[in-house]
Amino acid sequence: MEGKATTHGAATIVNGIACGRGAAFGIALETTAEVELTTAPGKFEVRIESDPGEETGLAEHCVRTVLARFRLANRYGAKITTRSRIPICRGLKSSSAAANAIVLATLKALGESLTDVEVLDLGVQAAFAAGVTITGAYDDACATYFGNVAVTDNVHRVILAQYPIEQDYEVVIHVPAKKIRKREVEVGRLKSIRAAAELAVRLTMDKDFRSGMLVNGLAYSAAMGLGTQVALAALGAGAVTAGVSGTGPATVVLVPPDSTDAVLAAIGACGGEGTEIIRTRLNREKAR
Repeated sequence: MEGKATTHGAATIVNGIACGRGAAFGIALETTAEVELTTAPGKFEVRIESDPGEETGLAEHCVRTVLARFRLANRYGAKITTRSRIPICRGLKSSSAAANAIVLATLKALGESLTDVEVLDLGVQAAFAAGVTITGAYDDACATYFGNVAVTDNVHRVILAQYPIEQDYEVVIHVPAKKIRKREVEVGRLKSIRAAAELAVRLTMDKDFRSGMLVNGLAYSAAMGLGTQVALAALGAGAVTAGVSGTGPATVVLVPPDSTDAVLAAIGACGGEGTEIIRTRLNREKAR
């Protein structure tokens, strides 16, 4: 009994920690999960091919959550394999993408199906159990699952708005080598920028995601002590918006195609040992 599923990454427009509402948009960095159910109940083997030393708790919790949903926890264990183009713990929704992919793959292995909302809820439950989320990150879950822009109430797990980004922007991502884990985040400091976050949500609800993303990025960078050098360099070179994604440290930039070379040169000059520059596109595809 085997199943395979693919989801995509996402980037922050509004981080949901400060005010309980958040927004994100899909980016075309894939995560694929393969789940093979075994007859060894409670035994889980996890292989993260793209980052073998990474923590594996989320993958196990995703399968456990699905098995519990169908009262099969005492019947199966699993071998879980993931591979991803999304850098882990950099704010690019690697956990949400992985959770959605593993939940879907487990459902396929069981030959079961659930509604989109039920799939998302199981992934969020697993993320809480694994300790890889602060708010449940429903905005990230929706953006990695559906693609496009998703604005959500993360407290009540309600989608407030969804819409595509009509412009054909390229996505350029500045990815420092440093990982930032959720347990390292000082939540109290982020709550202090609630007013800025609420403004960013209102702008995004009005489909001004570019301003929402910029306001959010500047406010969260200040609260977390992260620099704005990359975002400002990108804007100066022709980007339409830029900002730290999630709790960082990656900075995501939206760029008109004719400005991409200039933006790449500008943010490449920002340096940083081990820094990676990723060039990708928007994602409008649903998980499969």
